[in-house]
Amino acid sequence: MDTLTLSFLLVIFASIFQGSFGLGMKFMAPLKWEAWWLVHSTFALILLPSAWAYLVVPDLFAVVTSAPSDVIIEAMIYGGLWGIGGILFGKSVPYIGISLTYGIVMGVCSAAGALIPLFMNAGETEKPSFPYIIVGVLIMMVAIAITAYAGIQKDKLTHADENAEKVNLPMGLIIAVLSGLLSAALAIGFGKGESIGKLAEESGAIARNGSLAIWVVVLWGGFVVNAGYSLFLLAKNNTWSSFSTPNAGKAFAWSIGAAVLWFGALGIYGQGATLMGDIGKIIAWPIMLGLSLIVGNVWAYTNNEWEGAKKPFSILLVGVFVLIIAVIITGYSGTLNG
Repeated sequence: MDTLTLSFLLVIFASIFQGSFGLGMKFMAPLKWEAWWLVHSTFALILLPSAWAYLVVPDLFAVVTSAPSDVIIEAMIYGGLWGIGGILFGKSVPYIGISLTYGIVMGVCSAAGALIPLFMNAGETEKPSFPYIIVGVLIMMVAIAITAYAGIQKDKLTHADENAEKVNLPMGLIIAVLSGLLSAALAIGFGKGESIGKLAEESGAIARNGSLAIWVVVLWGGFVVNAGYSLFLLAKNNTWSSFSTPNAGKAFAWSIGAAVLWFGALGIYGQGATLMGDIGKIIAWPIMLGLSLIVGNVWAYTNNEWEGAKKPFSILLVGVFVLIIAVIITGYSGTLNG
């Protein structure tokens, strides 16, 4: 199997994990959100990345500590910005609903995660892949808008009278757009930490595994924000006793399981993006997010979430079809730079 084919297969595999990890969030009860999330964040952002990187990167600690301090700080800052984006996602939902929030965040995050690195890298706009990347990203945003609209129509049918008085469209849109922009910082931080991956390769790690050393650093920043917010809520709401809630074993298991799926997606994505070369920092992110949206909706369908919403589901299928076209165009761009 050639390297390019393997890289695309890894990104596709990562999208399956990314589209599936949200299943665990359906099983938070009887835990409070902040207790569930603190456990999830600890495993997803610290324990699992460190353990995986330790197994495949010789002298991991030496690799990380030998990286330039400005690279480490910058990578962590981008990780922290991503963490803030995740918190803003939750803040937007009460104002405009989960479907519209998800659609906006996914659209902005996909576009920003591709276009910011594209214009930050010198010479990318002169390469043959440039127009295909632009077209692919634009079509992907249209596709995500269609799927978001389908979700909104479904919500109107299934939750017609719920929370109508809480809707605040301008505020919700502002928060959702900010969330999408900040969430893209994860992809940007990965690109900024490229020199850490090179150090891992010099220590003896194979090229795609060097990416795991990058995630160790980037996700420290994400952990500080996520764990800090969880601890703040635990103190504010005085919900420390949630950790000892009877019959919470299943919730804890799902918290850890979701962490495995989430970082499994990120770790495999990093490997695929690395194997793609320079263009991987640009196209791998929107491809993974686009395909993960399809996977997430497959899970939603199998869980009967679209039951009784035949017309919105038809709109969703149109969005999925457009999304597949966008992924094909974006993926094709990765074959053009030689």
